[in-house]
Amino acid sequence: MWESVLPAELRELPPELAKVDAVLDDDRFLAPFRSRLTARSGRPTIATETYLRLMYLKHRSGLGYETLCREVSDSFTWRRFCRIALDGRVPDPSTLMKLSKRLGPGLLDELNAELLALAVERKVLRSRRLRVDTTVVEADIRRPTDSGLCAHAVSRLTRLARRIKAAGLAPRGRFRDRRRSVGKRVRAISAARVRGRQTLAAIDRLTAEIAARAKQTVREARELVRAARRNARRRRSGAALVERLERELGAAERVLAQTDLRLAGQRTIPDRRVSLVDPDARPIRMGSPTHRTSSATRPASPTPLRAS
Repeated sequence: MWESVLPAELRELPPELAKVDAVLDDDRFLAPFRSRLTARSGRPTIATETYLRLMYLKHRSGLGYETLCREVSDSFTWRRFCRIALDGRVPDPSTLMKLSKRLGPGLLDELNAELLALAVERKVLRSRRLRVDTTVVEADIRRPTDSGLCAHAVSRLTRLARRIKAAGLAPRGRFRDRRRSVGKRVRAISAARVRGRQTLAAIDRLTAEIAARAKQTVREARELVRAARRNARRRRSGAALVERLERELGAAERVLAQTDLRLAGQRTIPDRRVSLVDPDARPIRMGSPTHRTSSATRPASPTPLRAS
């Protein structure tokens, strides 16, 4: 009754919202929700088609949950688009936030995949041509140097080895703590860098000494892993620690291999690993070629597809 007295222009959706509304009516966009919202008891939630359209308006306009609900309450057009009657109640912002948290980030990937498939099906785009978002974000790592990575590997392997020995997985395993010796040489490299380019030979010599100690640590850690794996199999505990040490050994061995290449004179190493913690971090070159390489970055999460 209320809608019958409205002017004609308020009973029709704008062209953009009308196209999006027709697209979201496809049943494939509701399938991801059915697989997640399977509870038969509890408090009633909002209609799936309403939530889906509210989230479109939120991301399309860059609104927060509270602002979104307020704008939908004050707009005849947005109410009609979200399938909310004029005398109906707009969902509370807390309801939308809790529902979004419950559905999880994987839902967005499924909706994007369905949207891409629908766009190819309707010949909106050709699947053999797809632009990729190459945005990167700064990685939370220290400046990568060969000496620093080797020293970091020694520190991480030593801490894990001590935890394994404390857990009784390799009580007789021989493992020497070389962190103090490596730290002295790292500090010597820092002091040498202050003196300028004439000390490159000294820096390479100290880096080689750090790498030699790191290789000794890797060899002892390998022997520790073999003993700890046997004990963990018998005791049926501690397997997670052993697997973690094996992963750290793989990263340390790769760092040592590229350090050997650099000390041999190869200054450019393709697909160089610059962090033991973040394997996806990569160094990028910005600005003039004469400037130093900027801090490492890692790929950002993919940008969601948007209907246009």
